Amino acid sequence: MLVSLPDVASAVQVLRSQVREVPPLAIVLGSGFQSALEHLPAETEIPYAKVPGFPRPSVAGHAGRLVLLRNGKLPLLALFGRSHFYEGWDMAEVTFPVRVLAALGIKDLILTNAAGGINPRLRPGDFMCITDHINMMGANPLRGRNPSFTDLSAAYDRDFVALWGRAARKARVRLANGVYLAVSGPSYETPAEIRAFARLGADAVGMSTVPEAIVARKSGLRVTALSCITNLAAGRARKPLSHAEVLETGQRVVESAANLLSTFLNLYAQGR
Repeated sequence: MLVSLPDVASAVQVLRSQVREVPPLAIVLGSGFQSALEHLPAETEIPYAKVPGFPRPSVAGHAGRLVLLRNGKLPLLALFGRSHFYEGWDMAEVTFPVRVLAALGIKDLILTNAAGGINPRLRPGDFMCITDHINMMGANPLRGRNPSFTDLSAAYDRDFVALWGRAARKARVRLANGVYLAVSGPSYETPAEIRAFARLGADAVGMSTVPEAIVARKSGLRVTALSCITNLAAGRARKPLSHAEVLETGQRVVESAANLLSTFLNLYAQGR
């Protein structure tokens, strides 16, 4: 199903009626990051169910609400949870919130996710700033009758990559830079697949973020993305993989995630 422009316009109209000001920045809080901004005061909260066209997440750890937060003098829109391709949504539905954010007037977008560590240097509880991606989902959100041949040579803004580095040093949080590989899921990868992905140059693997990044770049947004390494990828650990481990690790490092995000937001605000 293709998302039509009137659907985007309807969603924007609803948001404009409830949000007093359009902030410059939005953040999608994925698995492992749902509690990372709870310390910030909320000015407006809108359930996804009340925004026309917004798909409702069905996965544990994805609340499904849009909140206008304030970090000091900086307002930002936070999307608590996302919908995934593996839930049965098509790419147009998965990326619909990003199209709405762009039409609303958002300029910059932070994407966050939980990921499995492929690079041996990555440990559960680490964070990784995404510098590039490999799309192995088997689909592209720009596919359609009027395809957009969008340049992804610099999909993830280099200035933001440097800003994450400064934020991590200031917050004293362990942060690596790396390549994120996206698969469709929902099954976890096999050890053979992980070995293949490592040879392709992937440092971490997950089941989200890439569709949103592609549509955001097509829409002219500056994009940056952050992974929480919640588990070791298949074949790197002896115990079976589980979503419970993903949520447990995310909860364990919530203070570090909050410190890193808050420091990044402070540096972002200073640079505006």
